[in-house]
Amino acid sequence: MALKSATIENILESISDGVFTVDLSWRVTSFNRAAEEITGVHREEAIGQLCSEVFRSSMCESDCALRQTLRTGKPIIGKSGYIINAEGNRLPISISTAVLKDKKGRVIGGAETFRDLSEIEALQNELRSKMGFGDFLSRSPLMQKIFEILPAVAASSSTVLILGETGSGKELVARTIHDLSPRRNGPFIAVNCGALPDTLLESELFGYKAGAFTGANKDKPGRFALAKGGTLFLDEIGEISPALQVKLLRVLQDHIYEPLGAVRSETADVRIIVATNRDLAELTKKGTFREDLYYRVNVVRLEIPPLRKRKEDIPLLIEQFIERFNRLWHKSIKGISVEALSLLMAYDWPGNVRELENTIERSFILCNEGNIEIAHLPEELTARRAINPVSANIRSAHNILDAQMILSALERHNFNRVAAAKELGIHKTTLYRRMKKLGIFLPDKDGRSHSK
Repeated sequence: MALKSATIENILESISDGVFTVDLSWRVTSFNRAAEEITGVHREEAIGQLCSEVFRSSMCESDCALRQTLRTGKPIIGKSGYIINAEGNRLPISISTAVLKDKKGRVIGGAETFRDLSEIEALQNELRSKMGFGDFLSRSPLMQKIFEILPAVAASSSTVLILGETGSGKELVARTIHDLSPRRNGPFIAVNCGALPDTLLESELFGYKAGAFTGANKDKPGRFALAKGGTLFLDEIGEISPALQVKLLRVLQDHIYEPLGAVRSETADVRIIVATNRDLAELTKKGTFREDLYYRVNVVRLEIPPLRKRKEDIPLLIEQFIERFNRLWHKSIKGISVEALSLLMAYDWPGNVRELENTIERSFILCNEGNIEIAHLPEELTARRAINPVSANIRSAHNILDAQMILSALERHNFNRVAAAKELGIHKTTLYRRMKKLGIFLPDKDGRSHSK
């Protein structure tokens, strides 16, 4: 039995999703209570207006979901976008569309429902802020320990030594320390000490005066001068020669240096952060790295774990890279398939985060829409899968994926385990058993607590 129009109207007025309809001229013909609340536009103002004038959505000009539905006849479910409300604020929304037909089956317009995702976005931002600083995100307990001390490290003026394998994110940690420090408004200057021969590196660091050598026609400031008031990051510090180590030691001890050809010293007003992928303690024992310099740079020591020891970060990093490359390449890749993600989780990543980023960037060349699949991954990864299709690494990857899925559901429900189990489609006792197996520990309070 068909519902009466009055009953339908009452239903539309009672739901929390915004609902509106348009005719074939794209003018709004109905606008429910939730649509008024979300947009801040009264229905009397909305009805009769072009829908693009009411919503000012990110999709109105070139990617209108309702226009696509009217063109194809196919509904769209859960597409993300945003609108500008009556106060001029940007609101993230999720929309679904359908075709409107009369009793004879003729198309007379379209209908769209939209859901305000502001609270969800705020929660996601809060969760991200708890997982790191700026662009440096991590779920790893090893990285969380570093995040806990970063504000204190940044607030000090001490020299910092960052240890870690190539591509593990040492420069990103250095930049984060700078951004959190009192010198944040000054420059951040990075120098790769292993990329230049010793003579060039000295002039690059300290600069030179006109006439210091053939071809030096005018003064050139070095990186110490350019970083004045800010931070100087010396990467691959283990590669510099003993002679240059002596000059760097003087800067660290006395905060002065001399440009090549200079007759007087200059003050080094910089905070120094150094990094290396080598064992400086071992180099000191061998006599290739000065012991006194080692103690000077090893005031505060941070060790960045390789990606193979924090594989729980791989899905988070992939999401971050996909967002970035979508912006750069003007694409709309949704994510990565479970099969492709499992393959990436099983790999040991000798090149660490940098190698993972390059892999996702290469996948963007072949993937134009939808999800990144195994076919889009580099051949060296897919060939490895063909040689060794079943391994302990795959099983470990499956456990990490399972833990990631459970943690995400728990976070979405403020750690209410009953609600998370319902979303995952499993019984709460099954959830408890999986959490125990995977070693997932929760806060003392969960989402069922209403205490303030």
